[in-house]
Amino acid sequence: MKNKALTLTVIANMTSNYGESLGNISSVQKVFRGGKEYATRSRESLKNAICVQSGFYDDLQTSIDGAMQKLVNEDVNAATCRALEGGYMSTKDVTYIRNSSFYLTDAVATEPFINDARFHNNLYLATNYAMAHGLNVQNNAKDCGLMPYQYEYDKSSKIYSLTIDLEKIGKDENFGAEADNAEKCERVIALIDAVENLSLVVKGNLDNAEPIFVVGGLSPRKTHIFENAVSVSGKRLIIEPIKEKLAQGYSCALMRNGELSNEDEIVRELNPVSMTEFFENLRGQVKEYFSE
Repeated sequence: MKNKALTLTVIANMTSNYGESLGNISSVQKVFRGGKEYATRSRESLKNAICVQSGFYDDLQTSIDGAMQKLVNEDVNAATCRALEGGYMSTKDVTYIRNSSFYLTDAVATEPFINDARFHNNLYLATNYAMAHGLNVQNNAKDCGLMPYQYEYDKSSKIYSLTIDLEKIGKDENFGAEADNAEKCERVIALIDAVENLSLVVKGNLDNAEPIFVVGGLSPRKTHIFENAVSVSGKRLIIEPIKEKLAQGYSCALMRNGELSNEDEIVRELNPVSMTEFFENLRGQVKEYFSE
């Protein structure tokens, strides 16, 4: 069958993003599975980070029609504007909807969440203000703007999947527009590059979220092929489901950093390549796909 998509499932050590706050307390987003709580980075947060780092949002334009939305018209559409590749709904004058050409899952932790609370305050800034205005931080805390706050913290191994619809990249049926193959190829490679070198900023902290294990490749099926195959028990990667699917023509890569406890077994059973080699091969396959 002809390849129609590119699919990747990644294990990466990354922080969670934050959901609702109660007063000065921020909590990480979580899901419940099997009676346990797991920290997550939502697919929306992950998608935004990848769009920013891939450069897709470099040409983003916005407009207001009741709510803020991406600017869309005959001249600015998914074929001419990379910022619209992730999908849009424009309700200005005429309603246009175009779904994303690439899809992500939530990044869910491999181990149950254990609450790690961080406590902070803005004491230095409050003290600076107090000195400038003849106040005492202890006696005039409110007037000095002294504000203690706390937030849950989580950085852990998480699994997520990305699938790119290669037949939809660069096309916008709302306007009968389509980018050329060179532009389509560059867009897919930009997404791959972002995954390979993913970096996140969380509460002002820089977070290296590059893969420590990745599996996938070009696929005839437009779905997350390895979403149900990649799982970690304790710190051990479950081998058999991945091994079965690798036989269908996919490949994998491993960063040997001790994060997974059965690295020797992974090397012996799955024959992973280095991260650099995996992504270089993937870029080569994408270039070949769009040169046909």
